[in-house]
Amino acid sequence: MKAIRRFSVRPVLPEPLRPLSELARNLRWSWHTETRELFRAVDPEGWAAAGGDPVRLLGSASASRLAELARDDGFLRRLAAAAEGLDDYLVGPRWYQAADPDLPAAVAYFSPEFGITAALPQYSGGLGILAGDHLKAASDLGVPLIGVGLLYRHGYFRQSLSRDGWQQEQYPVLDPNELPLSLLREADTKPAQIALDLPGGRSLRAYVWLARVGRVPLLLLDSDVEENDPRARDVTDRLYGGGSEHRLLQEMLLGIGGVRAVRTYCRLTGHPAPEVFHTNEGHAGFLGLERIRELGDEGLDFDAALEAVRAGTVFTTHTPVPAGIDRFDRELVARHFGEGGELPGVEVGRILQLGMEIYPGGEPNLFNMAVMGLRLAQRANGVSTLHGKVSREMFAGLWPGFDPEEVPITSVTNGVHAPTWVAPEVFRLGARQIGSDRAEDALAAGISARWDAVADIPAREIWELRRTLRGQLVEEVRERLYTSWRQRGAGAAELTWIDGVLDPDVLTVGFARRVPSYKRLTLMLRDRDRLMRLLLDPERPLQIVVAGKAHPADDSGKRLVQELVKFSDDPRVRHRVVFLPDYGMGMAQKLYPGCDVWLNNPLRPLEACGTSGMKAALNGALNLSVLDGWWDEWYEPDFGWAIPTADGTATSEERRDDLEAIALYRLLEERVAPRFYDRGQHSGLPDRWIEMVRGTLVSLGPKVLAGRMVREYVERLYAPAARAHRALGPVAAGELADWKERVRAAWPRVAVDHVETGKGVSGSAELGSTLSLRVRVALDRLSPDDVEVQAVAGRVDAEDRITDAVAVPLKPAGGSDTEGRWLYEGPLALNRTGPFGYTVRILPAHRLLASGAELGLVAMPSEGAAGEAAGVLMR
Repeated sequence: MKAIRRFSVRPVLPEPLRPLSELARNLRWSWHTETRELFRAVDPEGWAAAGGDPVRLLGSASASRLAELARDDGFLRRLAAAAEGLDDYLVGPRWYQAADPDLPAAVAYFSPEFGITAALPQYSGGLGILAGDHLKAASDLGVPLIGVGLLYRHGYFRQSLSRDGWQQEQYPVLDPNELPLSLLREADTKPAQIALDLPGGRSLRAYVWLARVGRVPLLLLDSDVEENDPRARDVTDRLYGGGSEHRLLQEMLLGIGGVRAVRTYCRLTGHPAPEVFHTNEGHAGFLGLERIRELGDEGLDFDAALEAVRAGTVFTTHTPVPAGIDRFDRELVARHFGEGGELPGVEVGRILQLGMEIYPGGEPNLFNMAVMGLRLAQRANGVSTLHGKVSREMFAGLWPGFDPEEVPITSVTNGVHAPTWVAPEVFRLGARQIGSDRAEDALAAGISARWDAVADIPAREIWELRRTLRGQLVEEVRERLYTSWRQRGAGAAELTWIDGVLDPDVLTVGFARRVPSYKRLTLMLRDRDRLMRLLLDPERPLQIVVAGKAHPADDSGKRLVQELVKFSDDPRVRHRVVFLPDYGMGMAQKLYPGCDVWLNNPLRPLEACGTSGMKAALNGALNLSVLDGWWDEWYEPDFGWAIPTADGTATSEERRDDLEAIALYRLLEERVAPRFYDRGQHSGLPDRWIEMVRGTLVSLGPKVLAGRMVREYVERLYAPAARAHRALGPVAAGELADWKERVRAAWPRVAVDHVETGKGVSGSAELGSTLSLRVRVALDRLSPDDVEVQAVAGRVDAEDRITDAVAVPLKPAGGSDTEGRWLYEGPLALNRTGPFGYTVRILPAHRLLASGAELGLVAMPSEGAAGEAAGVLMR
């Protein structure tokens, strides 16, 4: 029989055990080992059956066991210590409280997915895991963040395999009442609701569920509300599902509804209102429109409100390819706004202008969420140094006239939350060396300088730890492989071979990630015979553990999975290479520590960051990767290997894959395997390998931490955004908007009329000499206070393009002449040898601009404007 209604019956904990409820409801347990061990002690078998979820554990614990624990003095002492530790963590001052007192009172962080723990499956891949690590690190540092996302009733799909290796998807229903969540409620205890207006007089209502991520509240909006019609109830059905309108409604709910949820939360709890709004990818970009509407209700016109909103907004882009950005038909967007839709007080045409691709190479009929995110944010960043460069090139059309390196998109390289991803055994080894508190500070906050203490850990202890972790992975793989084959229809009698899968003494390579084509899951299969020889080498074998999900709509990705699965099914190698379905946080936390080498071979430069290798590195694994994402900026041969790239423009994709696969095989054969298996004469240990492990931990450890990342966001982006937000009150915002309008109107007539240098320059000059520049400019109705005139100088290539440019401001010399032109002068130091050149340009200038490129306006000399010796060749 099937139940007609489902609900959760929660146990009534005996009074002495009441603190267990608070410990279970705060997700700090997901990265706090002592708290997890406390819950394991409640019922070790029940803990395993609950998948390490305290809420499920307590929901299934027997009354007799709870009564027994309530009388257990030893358990109660542990419980009291854990509860006191959580209280101290939640209220005690941390890094943020001791930092600059002018930091923002609060920051709202919006993301379409959050990977906090496997017990709250609201993530699909790297974007969500990064967002979860951002929240956890913010909590550890005391940053007053409010997370905002959606609650997907089916989460992301669960992956299994058919008998022939084809990916299959299941979408289990998630009951919020069985998750570590609570409903946000009004003072009268009714569930708080936010609402959006939809075309045709419909509405979209949502509950707000609250997850406590340490000190950080995470608000998750849920459209499964009885007042909604069936289509509206399904808006938050699943992550990245549905067609264009479905996705548009999800993103409207996330952005517009998310701001309303934040306002409701602050009203009900007294939490400080955010001064900074951080948009993690373009999915939440509509939040800026809602804030413009709010300011419009306070009397600001659209342009002034836009300036005020931009000042306090940070936008992070994660995609290195245009295909990874959500784009909607302009008519679909227009239909959902204005009269009869959302934001009726905001002109639809102005909304569309923010997202339209009205630049060379764009598609003017498409509304681009990343473009809107950039236009609504005064500060933007990519997620690695290389990705920042790629992003500046990809979005350069929004700032015409500027070289890509001047496009105002910076970078903050991602990090990972070490307490979540470091195996307890690794932490305990570090704690024995420097003490538990210092080890916790080093991992969580990223502000300890004691990573060099790794050098003092005996080599044998490091090697024994690596074998222990490898052995745990072997057991995990066998259990998961057995479950997978049973799901594929195999009988128990035909699976005895699984007991011999993997070997705890064999070099183990890990590869796990999403399966879009650019990540090249099957690059390792380009020469199967050669790979087979590597796997079966009698003296230096290797074994490979692979996991990954293809998007449900991506059949090409599913074919890659099937190709890898079929290879791993081959009886000749199935003990050496395995594919594990249903890659997620629970699997990852076993996989990263157990691997000796972490493999990453994307098409460069299409990996924005690639944080999986960071998690492996924190557990002592060595990276073997293409120089892409974070590895491009931090790779050193002391602690890993770089796969050479064949990225010449004349190289076809097929040829490129062949060349890079050959390079991969050669590295494994000639560098990686010998380093792992060669033993020292006296120690009997792989001394050079252990030194590379030390190098990984000492050099990479402090860099790859989410604590370092969040501190960079605070210091480089949140703090300046808060200052800009405070400076742009209603009056200042109106003045800035008026100034921009005046500058844009005058700019077509702003020009560099003439450029000349002082005497003695005739095509070459001595190093250390100085040019005296005189520049005549036309400013129309603008004054020198509205602009900056610059000389831009640097090396020049064969086509006279300036590289490594340096801008030198020039100063006005007197007033304007009878024709309204101004004379600017200034020295230009010739401080480098070789081909050298300069030009002159005019930029808008205002104290409230974050960058001279902000308006995308620049005036350069015409070909006839350059006077005598407008370029210089130095010797």
